[in-house]
Amino acid sequence: MLSTVGILFALATCSSAQTAKTRIAIVGLDHDHVWELLQYIAVEPQAELVAIVDNHQDLVEKARTQVPATVKFFPGYVEMLDLMKPEAVFVTTETDKHLDILRECAKRHINYSTEKPMATNAADALTMAQLAETGEIKLMVNYWNAWTASTHELFHRVKSGEIGTVKKIIVQYGHQGPKEIGISKEFGDWLYDPVKNGGGAIMDFGCYGAEMALLLRGRPMRVYATTRKLKADQHNKVDDEATILLDYPDATAVIEPSWDWSYSMDRTYVFGSKGSLLSTRSDLFERVASDQGTPATPDGARLALGPVPHEMSNPIAYMIDCIRNNKPVEDPLSAKLNVQVMEILDAARESVRTGKAVDLR
Repeated sequence: MLSTVGILFALATCSSAQTAKTRIAIVGLDHDHVWELLQYIAVEPQAELVAIVDNHQDLVEKARTQVPATVKFFPGYVEMLDLMKPEAVFVTTETDKHLDILRECAKRHINYSTEKPMATNAADALTMAQLAETGEIKLMVNYWNAWTASTHELFHRVKSGEIGTVKKIIVQYGHQGPKEIGISKEFGDWLYDPVKNGGGAIMDFGCYGAEMALLLRGRPMRVYATTRKLKADQHNKVDDEATILLDYPDATAVIEPSWDWSYSMDRTYVFGSKGSLLSTRSDLFERVASDQGTPATPDGARLALGPVPHEMSNPIAYMIDCIRNNKPVEDPLSAKLNVQVMEILDAARESVRTGKAVDLR
């Protein structure tokens, strides 16, 4: 039986473990999403940024002005993992590096998050999931729409049956184009590379549509896709326009990833037997099937959205919550769902190559 002193020591140790900050490292500065992650870390009281890995000198100098002087910089991630021993690594690199970095993290039992998409192909994604399970680490794939109140409420209302059986999903994501919106040179060097990124708009924004379709309707039976290079004057090696059709026994999903929109697009339409929902970055609209009159807006009535809990409001807070409370990473951030995302994108690219629909196993 523990003495009074022993009990107090145990309680103090437990309290200290709960209040200690979670040690975080960043691998890669050549993905423009990294600067938002650094902002989240800076305002998260439970996070401590201990290291950054990159060998682009201009990006390293930029990062130095935005992080504490205690942060260590490394040219390679293996040395950093061994010396700094972070509890979680956030990967913001070209997509084809995701597997190699996770392999080293899994060996050392270091939790891992990467920007979407999970990998450049389903085989790599499946290997990542298996390595994470063997290494007993959290594996998260970061999508910005996972943190919005509109997505949370959309999922809740669909799953509660509010609009009935889902019959059609239309996902329109993208923008005017990476070059047009002013991404960094380092980001563009791999985003427009068919090997490093696995494709263009079909990968960059097609993953969002696959994510939403899986989340709201599950795994499809069949995939058909087309791609275009509408910006012929840019001579890009990857597509800038794609359409992906997902067939279900009693439903259809249409995914429209594009670098050719006239402005930023972030729309998910879900049509059911009782009505429809439209989710954007900041809003959720609803129309009922019996509404034959003129709605308040063309998209329907705007629904009130409640606040998102802090631990579900951004990737840093979420990963820390999962680590500290030993929670599993849930959909749409989970490894299992994102392996399926990559299976859909693999099938889509095979359909583009052959001109035929591809059955999913």
